[in-house]
Amino acid sequence: MAKLYFRYGTMNSGKSIEVLRTAHNYEEQGKKVLLFTPSVDNRHGVGTVASRIGMQKKAIIIDDHTNMIELAAAKKPNCILIDESQFLNKEQVRQLTEIVDTLNIPVIAYGLRADFLGNLFEGSYHLLAIADKIEEIKTVCWYCDQKAIMNMRCSDGQPVFEGEQIQIGGNESYLPVCRKCYTSKRKQAHKL
Repeated sequence: MAKLYFRYGTMNSGKSIEVLRTAHNYEEQGKKVLLFTPSVDNRHGVGTVASRIGMQKKAIIIDDHTNMIELAAAKKPNCILIDESQFLNKEQVRQLTEIVDTLNIPVIAYGLRADFLGNLFEGSYHLLAIADKIEEIKTVCWYCDQKAIMNMRCSDGQPVFEGEQIQIGGNESYLPVCRKCYTSKRKQAHKL
């Protein structure tokens, strides 16, 4: 029986490399994978899943007009992989559940749990609510040796605690941090 998996982690926890590794493992065995990524992620070009270590692969772009159910029914993959699933909306997450429940195709969605202020993204909210299995991809805090659970936004190397929820970026814009270091940096920023 297929399941919907949500694998989340902070920025720089290796989510995209995990997506690429999983796709490679399926394809190496002669199995078909559908790889999706939301159109909002344009760091390496729209429709590209890329890791910080240099690996990348073309993906199907998810936008408001993408019908993942029809694509899955037509292509009959062994697995569906989603990168940057935090950017999905409620209807797109519902499509993933229908793929799992009616087409019996496993779906593994990778993404952030929360934004730079600790608020859930829409896609993450719905995936946390209805995924069959939720798994954390762990990494260490940028400043100490604790587990990172927060994404700290930076501008010119300085922490930022206001702004729009979505700002596409990598290490130049976000650091993985533990809650203690996040709170400390936030307090320091508010004193300035």
